[in-house]
Amino acid sequence: MRGALHAEWTKLRTVPSTWWLLLAVAALTVALSAAATGTVSTDQCPSPDACHEDTVKLSLTGIWLGQAAVAALGVLAMSGEYGTGTIHATLTAVPGRVRVLAAKAAVVLGSALAAGTVAVLGSLLAGRFILPGNGFSAAPLSLTEGPTLRAAVGTVLYFGLIALLSLGVATLVRDTAGAITTVLGLLYALPAVVELVGNEEWRERIREWAPASAGLAVQATKNLDSLPIAPWSGLAVLAAWAGAGLLAGAAVFTLRDA
Repeated sequence: MRGALHAEWTKLRTVPSTWWLLLAVAALTVALSAAATGTVSTDQCPSPDACHEDTVKLSLTGIWLGQAAVAALGVLAMSGEYGTGTIHATLTAVPGRVRVLAAKAAVVLGSALAAGTVAVLGSLLAGRFILPGNGFSAAPLSLTEGPTLRAAVGTVLYFGLIALLSLGVATLVRDTAGAITTVLGLLYALPAVVELVGNEEWRERIREWAPASAGLAVQATKNLDSLPIAPWSGLAVLAAWAGAGLLAGAAVFTLRDA
């Protein structure tokens, strides 16, 4: 396994697109988060005390852009080898296909978590500087506060789970365009389609089980009773999606010719 991990990390870090995608994760997340926090102020509320904005969740808005780069990273880690044909050399060097997939999952997860940590800390730091200027005097966004720490850690884990889900889908589909379309459809199109469902009960059920809406519940620090699912439970739903994707990908990977 050590050799497989070293090989996968070597392949991942020597591909230029990997570093551009990791940079995009941090840059896009922080940029959108800063833009979102800059557009909200207490002037939009009847009074400063009447503002019940979830400043932590607002400061982490950028994940909606950053997750696209993470998804691309997870997909390319597998589909890139099928596109270039190097998957044959990989399976010749490491015949154990489950070991290959496990090694890919480990290096992709580690990379996504590292980039996600930078993105989350940068977003919270941006919010810490911007929000007080908009009238939110009580917006320290301190990681010593339990809800803020949970939202920060949960968002980093969200990035990692999206990377694993994307890797699993890419292993199933083997085509870069098809895999990215599938993952982005789950993350962006599904939440939009949910809003078109007329039945409120079904709308809530879909929100509870959709990967993005369930997983991002971990960011909320206020009005938790209004959420379709509890924060950690929502992240567990996303973990189930990622696990199912990897298991399905592993099953097909072991049974299908390269």
